[in-house]
Amino acid sequence: MDRHHLPQSGARPDYTAAEDLRDQREPLPARPRLGAPDGAPNVLVVLIDDMGFGASSAFGGPCRMPAADALAEAGLRYSRFHTTALCSPTRQSLMTGRNHHAVGMGTVLEITNGLPGYDGMRPASAGTLAQALSHNGYATAAFGKWHQTPPWEQTAAGPFDRWPTREGFDHFYGFLAAEASQFEPLLVDGTTFVDPPATEEEGYHLSEDLVDRVQDWVTDVRTHDPAKPWFAYLAFGATHAPFQVPRDWRDRNRGDFAHGWDAQREITLARQKELGVVPEDAELAPWTPGIPHWDELDETQRLVAERLMELYASFAEHTDVQVGRLVRHLRSLGELDNTVVLYVLGDNGASAEGGLEGTLNESLRFNGVEDTAERIATQLDKLGGPETYVHYPAGWAVALDTPYQWTKQVASHYGGTRNGLVVHWPAGVTDPGSVRHQWHHVNDVFPTILDLAGVPVPRTVNGVEQEALDGVSFADSIRDGSAPETHHTQYFEMFGNRGIYHEGWTAVAKHKTPWLIDNPDVRLDDDVWELYDTRSDWTQARDVAAEHPEKLRELQELFLAEARRNHVLPMDDGNIGNRLGADLRPRPESPLTAVTLRPGARNLRESAVPNVKNASWSVRARVHVPDTGAEGVLVAQGGGFGGWSVYVREGLLTLAYNFGAVEVTHVRAEVPVKPGAHLLETRFAYDGGGFGKGGGVTLLVDGDEVGSGRVERTIPFFFSMDQALNVGIDRGTPVTSDYAREGGRGFPFTGSLVDVRLEVGDDALQPASQDLLQAALVAH
Repeated sequence: MDRHHLPQSGARPDYTAAEDLRDQREPLPARPRLGAPDGAPNVLVVLIDDMGFGASSAFGGPCRMPAADALAEAGLRYSRFHTTALCSPTRQSLMTGRNHHAVGMGTVLEITNGLPGYDGMRPASAGTLAQALSHNGYATAAFGKWHQTPPWEQTAAGPFDRWPTREGFDHFYGFLAAEASQFEPLLVDGTTFVDPPATEEEGYHLSEDLVDRVQDWVTDVRTHDPAKPWFAYLAFGATHAPFQVPRDWRDRNRGDFAHGWDAQREITLARQKELGVVPEDAELAPWTPGIPHWDELDETQRLVAERLMELYASFAEHTDVQVGRLVRHLRSLGELDNTVVLYVLGDNGASAEGGLEGTLNESLRFNGVEDTAERIATQLDKLGGPETYVHYPAGWAVALDTPYQWTKQVASHYGGTRNGLVVHWPAGVTDPGSVRHQWHHVNDVFPTILDLAGVPVPRTVNGVEQEALDGVSFADSIRDGSAPETHHTQYFEMFGNRGIYHEGWTAVAKHKTPWLIDNPDVRLDDDVWELYDTRSDWTQARDVAAEHPEKLRELQELFLAEARRNHVLPMDDGNIGNRLGADLRPRPESPLTAVTLRPGARNLRESAVPNVKNASWSVRARVHVPDTGAEGVLVAQGGGFGGWSVYVREGLLTLAYNFGAVEVTHVRAEVPVKPGAHLLETRFAYDGGGFGKGGGVTLLVDGDEVGSGRVERTIPFFFSMDQALNVGIDRGTPVTSDYAREGGRGFPFTGSLVDVRLEVGDDALQPASQDLLQAALVAH
């Protein structure tokens, strides 16, 4: 049967049929089904978020990860495995086997700009690993972080082509965004948004939930088909911010990091040499410029930095415990021996997005606001819980990328792109506990898994001719440590940070600094290129550009050739702040200025509704209040770490505006809403004059003013990467503690809500028409 053209047609061969079944002598052919090759292994890919090369104990780091250690001791460590330096691009490259720009994922989905390499739209000519395995007889499921579906396609209107269940997965349970609250995630089951099954108070944690779901799915598959191989993709939200863990995990590493990040680099490098994941002569790469040394911090900064790193370590260790649970479950089912496990310890380098001092709320920095150690120190008792959305200081990111320099986003250097990979496969690994030093990239995962499954790379998928893969298989090196290297050339680029690897040499140009909110406006051709010979300088510690100018020019030209081939050009060096600041909306069509939403509209991303940031806006809700009164949320956007909510409490129409969990402004009506049909209005008149300014608030009932006030500053760029807009309820973390858990989870509106109209621009401040007022009165 033809495995090169997927799916298999299923056409029956020709046959001769008798008129009467009683007279049929020739066997009637069954419809052919393409099953997996005999003995094809199961596949489990586990992906950790935002973990640097030097974080896990499996690669010499301070985070105790016994499941990773055990899998490595019974399997293999890959010491030179690389990612793209950022979330969505790495995931898209893993799933397609192509370079990230080549499939439109040159950046994260939230800031795509429509350029060919940056539109966030995987083409049908780049079929996925899940499609290839599914069409070859595998059961397939994805769990956890997806971050490959454009935000503007995350509505009931779709399209659903880039949702997991249309990209080859039979089942999906997880979240679509860049990050998630571990206690209040916006979950999707298939293509349906669902609420978490429990609360933090009831013991809920996302990582635990995900592993429970994987275990149940594998058990069900094996129950109903004892021979069918399966592919499970488990992508944790951990260890991306927010660092949130169950209560009994929050103090487990107290005092373990008092030595600071400089000393941690030395400790980690020594351990890495013992493990053999770096050579004995490996040097620490130069200290990343702009990051203070530990002894340059004051007492408060050191205290806060310690606590945040302790929490990160607990987060990583808690995640690994869940992986250990899954491994034990597979062993108990008899599945582990013929399961290829790829435990990918990071989708990029450790993250420096917490700034120089860390933060209680990561989204503050995405909105141009630095946090301070002094403020964090006042809330140390809340770290790790649902009331904080923390991230550690950039100094720890540098330490967790040991022995390399730079961090996540900096695709030029190995601190941004080199990650630990553990491969476990008892049926195929003949020298367990060994280290593989062959150079590989995340785009090699696709061809490797197909190679191990015994199926070819498809030439067509769903009738579409497929583009050539950029990745190459490392299956030979899994079986034989002496196998030759097969990945000889690889470009890197992210926000203008760029480089090229070619046969041991790397030419790199660092362009943007990930922890700076305001990066200087530097042209790309003003960047300084560095050159490293990693055959003798494993860690990119010695720049030899001055000694080998011809080699540098050769590699610069090679980078440009690869960049042209993969749609990297023209490069866009804008990052989150200045791309959103320019309002480069990722929607393919013009931005909405108004929308009318019905009760039950849920989890709408910021790009799917009118943009109320840096603008005037209004909310008009048609409601009916029973004689007993009503209260609850009419509409809410964002959550407890940035957002706004219009609601009724104790009969009073109220606007709550949450500025990054730093301050929450409430504007309340002075007159309660009476029973009956009403039009409830909230108008926000923006002051103008730039981003994030304040404005005046007016509250009206049936056209009559019932309250007014001011919001002095507003969110300029992002309310939340996790929380969204909901009508009739505030799902996820509550915007305000004014209602928090009152009236049930999400404070649902207890009256009748006909609809809510959200409008932006000067027209939004105009009085409601008499027709609209009358419609409210007759709605019931």
